[in-house]
Amino acid sequence: MNPAGIYIHIPFCQKKCGYCDFYSLTRLQDRDNFVQALLTEIELVAPKYRDMTFDTIYLGGGTPTLLTTDQISLIWESMNHHFNIEKPGEFTIEANPGTIDLSKLSRLRELGWNRLSLGAQSFNDSDLEFLERIHTVQDIFDGFWNARQAGFTNINLDLITAFPGITVDKFENSLNQTISLKPEHISCYSLIFEKGTQFYNRWQIGELEPMNSDESVPYLDVCRRMFSTAGYTGYEISNFARSQKLRCKHNLKYWNHIAYLGFGPSAHSFISPVRWKNHHSLTKYMDSLKKMQQPMAEEEILSQQTLEFEYVFLRLRLREGLDTHDFKKRFKNNFLNKYEKNITRLIEAGMIEQNRQYLRLSERGWFLADEIASSF
Repeated sequence: MNPAGIYIHIPFCQKKCGYCDFYSLTRLQDRDNFVQALLTEIELVAPKYRDMTFDTIYLGGGTPTLLTTDQISLIWESMNHHFNIEKPGEFTIEANPGTIDLSKLSRLRELGWNRLSLGAQSFNDSDLEFLERIHTVQDIFDGFWNARQAGFTNINLDLITAFPGITVDKFENSLNQTISLKPEHISCYSLIFEKGTQFYNRWQIGELEPMNSDESVPYLDVCRRMFSTAGYTGYEISNFARSQKLRCKHNLKYWNHIAYLGFGPSAHSFISPVRWKNHHSLTKYMDSLKKMQQPMAEEEILSQQTLEFEYVFLRLRLREGLDTHDFKKRFKNNFLNKYEKNITRLIEAGMIEQNRQYLRLSERGWFLADEIASSF
């Protein structure tokens, strides 16, 4: 079995951004109680997986850097004490540029976190204001160079595109500024108005209008073109790395259907064929753990059909595409025979390409990945 991954969800934000659908709260007074509950969850869950090894840990949120370094240290030590963590591994912590300084970054690096994911989102202050971010462009530059000084040699910058008010010129400025910093990895996502967010509610009453897929294509196209020219390879629809070694190993576990455990409220876990998720409520999460009960809200045994579809959906997001040999090994099915008519139709339409054992999206199909995956 491939080494698994661990995701830890930190559910706190200084301010809830209007577009964000990740579970988070501004109840910072609950941080101490949350950390104690998280440590309890780790102790409860770990004995079931003592025979597994893990080579990635991803501390996400929310805003993990709203925890103190002492709190993050407790989490780090507990993970390394209770699980078989392979070294060297990839250990990522997300950070909002408005919540970090050199001292904090240096301490995180000393603990063992070796990859930083910085939520830049835009290099235009007017865009950051629209997106309701708490940081400025200057905070991004300060955070990035402080991270370098602290010893982080693997930094990801997150960007958002295709949102109301953005222009190609403003977006190209963000891309140029990003490239000038020479991060090892870049993630660039189109903004989606997810149900339950403030942006979605404003859309429903006519205050905002999201871009449709046709309108977003020029932004995704210029993104891929500029990053490619700068030496970044787009290995997944929204992700670019300066080399294969610098691809996000943790996220690749999701896209390759490799096992992972999730901790914290709303976190998901997957060990084929079972998926389960924790309570989508900090109160319920902490109450369960006070009773020494695993905070599981739902568990599902995935059918063969669901597993096959998810595998296809996720692998088509990757530049290398779907490995038909691996598909047969996993599911005892010949993918090319099972979907021969659909494959032929998509190849003739110029949406996918076949290269030996791999099927992958064409340049044209790259922007229609979800629709193409639904053909299988």
